[in-house]
Amino acid sequence: MRVEYDASANMAYIYVVDRIGPGEAVRQVVAGEDTMALLDLDSQGRLLGIELFNARSRLHPDVLDSAEQIG
Repeated sequence: MRVEYDASANMAYIYVVDRIGPGEAVRQVVAGEDTMALLDLDSQGRLLGIELFNARSRLHPDVLDSAEQIG
């Protein structure tokens, strides 16, 4: 598992698998009533990754410190 974090957008992406190939994520599911996250699923319904909105308030600071910084 790895985490990418874009501080300017305050968004994080948590990869559950090492790599997500083009077209592999075929479905997105909204997680949470306030649309705090989108779950990316493959064609078998398996979780590939999680796009997390407002990441600073939702992830532990240690996770953000060790995340790959993007953006």
